[in-house]
Amino acid sequence: MEQTGRETAEAAGRARASAAEALTLWIASRLGIVVLAAASAAAVAQGDNVAPFLERWRHWDADLLAVVAEHGYGGDPSRDPDAGLPAFFPGMPLALRAVNLVTGDWTLAGLLISFAAGAVAVVALARLAESEGPPGAGWRAVLALLLWPMSVFLFAGYSESLFLAFALPAWLAARRGRWPLAAALAAGASCVRITGLFLALALIVEFAVQRRPVRQAPWLAVPFLPLAAYSAYQYGRTGDWMAWKTAQEAGWGRTMVWPWESLATTWSSAMGEGQFAWAFRMELAGAAVGVTLVVVLLLLRRWSELVYVGLQVGALICSAYYLSIPRSALLWWPLFLLVARVSTPGPRWRTGVIAVYALVMGPLAVFHTMSFMEGAWVG
Repeated sequence: MEQTGRETAEAAGRARASAAEALTLWIASRLGIVVLAAASAAAVAQGDNVAPFLERWRHWDADLLAVVAEHGYGGDPSRDPDAGLPAFFPGMPLALRAVNLVTGDWTLAGLLISFAAGAVAVVALARLAESEGPPGAGWRAVLALLLWPMSVFLFAGYSESLFLAFALPAWLAARRGRWPLAAALAAGASCVRITGLFLALALIVEFAVQRRPVRQAPWLAVPFLPLAAYSAYQYGRTGDWMAWKTAQEAGWGRTMVWPWESLATTWSSAMGEGQFAWAFRMELAGAAVGVTLVVVLLLLRRWSELVYVGLQVGALICSAYYLSIPRSALLWWPLFLLVARVSTPGPRWRTGVIAVYALVMGPLAVFHTMSFMEGAWVG
């Protein structure tokens, strides 16, 4: 009994330590981005031509999410209709609407949501990494996430941080056998992104792998309910049960094709001289990482993680062209768990893994952060 109490206390101490490390890295990285924003503004300042801080973060999807939050899926009546708005699930717009009641500014609301949600997400990631081991994997997994080239979208008013704030604790709860909590949190993730569908399917596989009692199986239906509700809502608006998919096709041309057709289209764009050539090269690199990760998870027989990542990668590489693959990788926490696992102390070759990762990924993260603030398309 005494030994069990001591082990419980030690586990609680490790959990607190990993949470503190994760939050320290999170806050330090957020402050780093603020400093980078200030430094880049000072470097390019010409009179009053530099946009204010908040305006530099209202680009692309951050702006569209704010439009949905403010005006609904019909869009801003002062703009041309945007057929792509139903592609955005209601979780982030509803959160924006709630926080905007306090801030009075849509962009600031998005930044605050991402900050708070990201803090929850990195704590859950650290605890998940520590629970799988080896010791010390927690902060390394968080660092791998924060150094990912598209980590700017964890700062901006995008939906990635909010999704992870639900999905990672859901996965952690499932791993600990707390299925009612896992289902409720996964339902929250399903309100935020269509990726919640892949999470829900992966939880079914995890449930089977754990051989949980059949009486707990009804909980697995809960994450699908927000997806069904949103489809029904859009059907009432548009008469289309798959309005979110139709919106992606109308707004971004994301139709389904054979993977080799998508690869050929993306390769052609990446090898060209257009303004988006660099972005398409990053898409190719992201696809390579995704396919490699799928193969590794298959070899390791990580079946539930394979389903979660594999379905995403399959959908992304079968789109008409590669779009937002490196940004989507922010949601592939098995990738960051693997980086943490192979970079923890052990064989000599592991010693420099996290350093090499930082040297490669860090500059790309800085570059894309600066590019986003200038309004460039980076993901």
